[in-house]
Amino acid sequence: MEPHDLTSDALQFGIAILLGALVGIEREKHREERKAKTEQAAGLRTFILLATFGACAGWLSRTSGSNWVLAAGVLIAGAFVVAGYVVTTRGQTQSLGLTTEIASLVVFLLGAIVTLGGSEIAIGLAVVTTAVLAYKDPMHGFVKKLGWNDVYSGLQLLIATFVALPLLPDKPIDPWGALNPYQLWLLVILISGLSLVGYALTRWLGPGKGALITGFAGGLVSSTAVTVSFSREARTNPENTTAFASGILVAWAIMFVRVLVIVGVVNRTLLGPLLVPFVAVAAVAAGAAALLFYRRSMKARPANAQKDIHVANPFSVASAAKFAAFFAVVLVAVKIAQEHFSSGGVYAVAALAGLTDVDAITLSMSELARHGEVGVAVVAIVIAALVNTVVKCAIAFVVGGVSLGKPLLWATIAMLAAGLASILLV
Repeated sequence: MEPHDLTSDALQFGIAILLGALVGIEREKHREERKAKTEQAAGLRTFILLATFGACAGWLSRTSGSNWVLAAGVLIAGAFVVAGYVVTTRGQTQSLGLTTEIASLVVFLLGAIVTLGGSEIAIGLAVVTTAVLAYKDPMHGFVKKLGWNDVYSGLQLLIATFVALPLLPDKPIDPWGALNPYQLWLLVILISGLSLVGYALTRWLGPGKGALITGFAGGLVSSTAVTVSFSREARTNPENTTAFASGILVAWAIMFVRVLVIVGVVNRTLLGPLLVPFVAVAAVAAGAAALLFYRRSMKARPANAQKDIHVANPFSVASAAKFAAFFAVVLVAVKIAQEHFSSGGVYAVAALAGLTDVDAITLSMSELARHGEVGVAVVAIVIAALVNTVVKCAIAFVVGGVSLGKPLLWATIAMLAAGLASILLV
């Protein structure tokens, strides 16, 4: 055996042993916390040996050129795991789970993968496996918070992505050449997926996590929903008005960051020019939120929102279809405005779209920028976002009252100033 091969093999066996130790440490700590003192329960030494066994099986299979060696190793490891489970559960009045046993087989296979040349993927899978084992309680708690509607929404999103999307034609179908069903639905899935991430964070956080954190998570779903919900809470809980105002401003700031993420995915060439105005406006909103939070922290009462924001699951077939229809209307309107009214017409369409939604005009402007209209696209997106901010400020005034609306008004004025000033620099 060449020295280089010996060093490489020794490194692979070392990696396999470390991966077994990583999972084994987690299982050892789990056993201590559960006070499972039985000798049969797999711990650190067992997982190291299993990883070494898997590495040996993979190495022998590779050097001999026979897959039967690895197959035999899998059968032997499986037999030992089954025997250990039978011995451990003998005489138990309650049934035990198979988590540790499945983890044992996974560690064996990870050891084999390392010596078969897949060290990188084995390391990644070992980290994921350890995280899944370690975060048992948070994961189970998150599942308990999900309702069947959430599960159905997730399945609908998967169907829309992997079943409906491939069936759509990937070419324009309208006289203006603006509507490509495949690209249109793909962008709808992008928006829905991003909103679903925010919704999952909102459900995971649960009640009483504070206005700032709740505003952050809710802003990924809908900053308008955060504004409406916190405005209602401010009306009924006036002593926490400043805290609710800070949460609303955080949601507004996250909305601008969310738009930047969408632009970065759809059209990266537009991200650079849009970065200055959006970062400026988001920084103003975040700074105003921090100032309000600091003022609130100087008082005796805690700056926590005691109730969740009322955000529904953002994805359903009906909601996706409505957004697709609205997006299609915006695309056609922008195309017609571009042909007949130059940039002024595009800005008017952006302002009208911003009254209700920013995502649709953002996506349409991202497509427009592909044809060289980067400056027009940046100004239109900024106009839509600022108009949307003004609308949300008006909602806060009407729903939450003057005490909530006044600090938000000053923040809105500062955001408008920052946005308009940054446009002049584009």
